[in-house]
Amino acid sequence: MAKVYFIDVTNRDGVQTARISLSKLQKTMLNWYLSQMGVHQSEFGFPFLGHERNYILANLALHRKGAFENMVLEGWCRAVEGDVRGGLTTGVKHLNISIPTSDQMIVHKFGGRLEREGIIREMVEAARAARDGGVETLGVNAEDASRSDMEFLVEFGQAAREAGAARLRYCDTIGYDTPDSIRQRVNQLASRLGYPIELHCHNDLGMAVANSVAGAAGAIDAGVDAYINTSVNGIGERAGQADLLSCIMALRFGRGLSEGYEIADPIDLTVAWRLARYTADAFQVPIPINQPGVGANAFAHESGIHADGALKDRHNYELYDYQLIGRVEQVCEPTGRTITTGEYGGMAGLKYVYERLGIAFADEETGRFVLNLVQYANAHNQAPLTDDELRFIAMYPEEVRQILTIKPPAPKGSGELRSVRTRGKATVLLH
Repeated sequence: MAKVYFIDVTNRDGVQTARISLSKLQKTMLNWYLSQMGVHQSEFGFPFLGHERNYILANLALHRKGAFENMVLEGWCRAVEGDVRGGLTTGVKHLNISIPTSDQMIVHKFGGRLEREGIIREMVEAARAARDGGVETLGVNAEDASRSDMEFLVEFGQAAREAGAARLRYCDTIGYDTPDSIRQRVNQLASRLGYPIELHCHNDLGMAVANSVAGAAGAIDAGVDAYINTSVNGIGERAGQADLLSCIMALRFGRGLSEGYEIADPIDLTVAWRLARYTADAFQVPIPINQPGVGANAFAHESGIHADGALKDRHNYELYDYQLIGRVEQVCEPTGRTITTGEYGGMAGLKYVYERLGIAFADEETGRFVLNLVQYANAHNQAPLTDDELRFIAMYPEEVRQILTIKPPAPKGSGELRSVRTRGKATVLLH
């Protein structure tokens, strides 16, 4: 029986959102939380980008150590052979490659450089380079699929499968689809292609979750597995993407969905609350008060009728229990003497904080090494470290050291960069 899997793209698509960002350590922690939650796959970054390289290498090493349990780490790049080959030097074994398929983008992004035949040719060359380079699972992305001609999508999908793709990603890149249209289109596409479909939906019309779930249903009705792309708290470009928790809860509790559409991932919903709060703090984007499940008002009642009904039986006005997603009755904050450790901390404070977490250092040298990592990690995040971050640093110090190491490339040749200011404008010269 066909099932639903989740691929979270917060660490790839979410971090592309304007005005917000994550540090490499925060991206790593997000992978850790996602793995604790049981999500099938994390699209964890851009293996061909220089500033991602140490993060990619360290996370792959963490995966080999079992830090992310069975979660798949998958990289993303353009369907360009050079990008693929560059990315494969990191040792990444799972990859998604992307190229537009709509005439709008073919004409107005490529400006005549490529036509439909060229799009397929570029994709096939990149896909073959990936498979020849040792990629174990390959996803091929049809960017702007919702505005693409169906016959061309089928041709594109068939060529992708022949080139080694395990899945075709149907991208509703600008949130154009509706639940009815995406279910029908994905069902037709899946029926004709006969292999799994990914749903990648944006929220420009506020329907990303509904579209993702409807598209998944269309794929499963056609007899193939569905992979829903999500981001934590719905963070994503422009108006955002499909929220991870909302999609899970829709499939768990939605009428007509909970009975016939099975989630394959071993989801542990009790992690959802910690994941949502960590992500909100890391992005510095507060969780909306009305966010499903994790918003401040998700289980709040004031109306007399509602309060009376909830006090008699909470299921009168609550579809599911707050304990299910790991929410607690109260969050306690210390108000007396508080000892922290961070960028300017010392050994006494470090030992005190770690002892409170139940962690002791084998010797002074280990403690000094962890202290240095904590100082650098605090500077790296530009935010106080959480208890889970402190635990992670102590558990995987060598990998954390690599994650914190980012070295910009030197200028080509032996020249040095200097800045010259002329009439209020700065010019960078190489000499």
